[in-house]
Amino acid sequence: MEAYGKILLIAMPAFLLLVLFEKYWGWRKGQDTVRTMDMISSLSSGITNVTKDVLGLTIVILAYGWMLDKLALVHIQNTLIVYIIAFFTLDFAGYWSHRWSHHVNIFWNLHIIHHSSEEFNLACALRQSISNIINPFTFLLLPAALLGVPTQVIAIVAPLHLFAQFWYHTQHINKMGFLEKIIVTPSHHRVHHAINPEYLDKNLGQIFIFWDKLFGTFQEELPDKPCVYGITRPVRTWNPIKINFQHLWLMMKDAWRTNNWADKFTLWFKPTGYRPADVAEKYPVFKIADVYHFEKYGPRSSALLNAWCWFQLTALLLFISYLFGNIARINAIDSSYVFWYGGFVFLSVYALTELMDGSKYALIWEVLRVALGAYLLWDQGDWFGASLFLSSISYILGFYFILSLGITAWLSLKQKREEGLVLG
Repeated sequence: MEAYGKILLIAMPAFLLLVLFEKYWGWRKGQDTVRTMDMISSLSSGITNVTKDVLGLTIVILAYGWMLDKLALVHIQNTLIVYIIAFFTLDFAGYWSHRWSHHVNIFWNLHIIHHSSEEFNLACALRQSISNIINPFTFLLLPAALLGVPTQVIAIVAPLHLFAQFWYHTQHINKMGFLEKIIVTPSHHRVHHAINPEYLDKNLGQIFIFWDKLFGTFQEELPDKPCVYGITRPVRTWNPIKINFQHLWLMMKDAWRTNNWADKFTLWFKPTGYRPADVAEKYPVFKIADVYHFEKYGPRSSALLNAWCWFQLTALLLFISYLFGNIARINAIDSSYVFWYGGFVFLSVYALTELMDGSKYALIWEVLRVALGAYLLWDQGDWFGASLFLSSISYILGFYFILSLGITAWLSLKQKREEGLVLG
């Protein structure tokens, strides 16, 4: 928990700078692939994911350590070859978990957030799941366990393997010659994120593309078929927490509503997108029919709203940076505090993205967020020990909460007035 938090303190600023540089580069070249609200939504999703991971909010059904202890045939020494084996094993496991996430209804809920952006850029790489509270795929690391790869090696290589998947989420790098035959490139991954019928569920590899060529899921990017991004049932929200559970909620409603008792129990494991016939007819869900002609999601937003959202995102990044850098200190004060802190972060993301959506409930969520923040401030007479570094932190955050509530209220009322004028 603490070690991963320290890694993220280095990784987060690097990712943010690269995201902003891509925005600048696209603007300069006349090919801007980054919409402001979409980018903030993606960054907010990244915040929820890393917070969940740092707090350890994942239940592992089958622990790697248990497999290693019970099933190892040999024990390789901690050398370079061990790290190479671990990397290839993680990539093989990643291919299959990725493939099942695309093809099995319930597992799609673990992956939908990553495909939810209707753009393709570095920011969308940060759209990672918080719904994978239970990890069912550890058994895919069986080859590493049989070879006796130490648990600590997997712990080191896993985040590196994940971070190495960031760079190819861009439209600004064309095909890369002979590398196209070995590794996943931006061209390959553009295909993967596309909803064109020719491209659906293709190029599932994470680092190496040869898995796709070996198992029949490879598709080259075609010059006469420009990639169109998103998912065929658009999420129509900037709120990453809603997106994470949207598909699960639909399956739950379908299981409740269907009159077919077999479907109530089996729809979860049917192909992705499956819905019982009676429910699909009575409760239709919009699906894009023509990928080249549909309206991307994008509620109207003013320059002031954009600026406020950037301010709130910056505040959020400061909040989680303090959490990641001081987990041990916060735990020492009270072991429950890190979870209260995580709850505040999640509530902050929810309130911000509801405001971005123009939701009529945005102000209610902001009131709840400010109330929780104010309570934590009052209860501790501090902000999780931060007064040790900044003695006036309580006054600064008190002012911030009042300002945040006031401006959110004003923006919410402004949005309602403008909606009324449009409807009128």
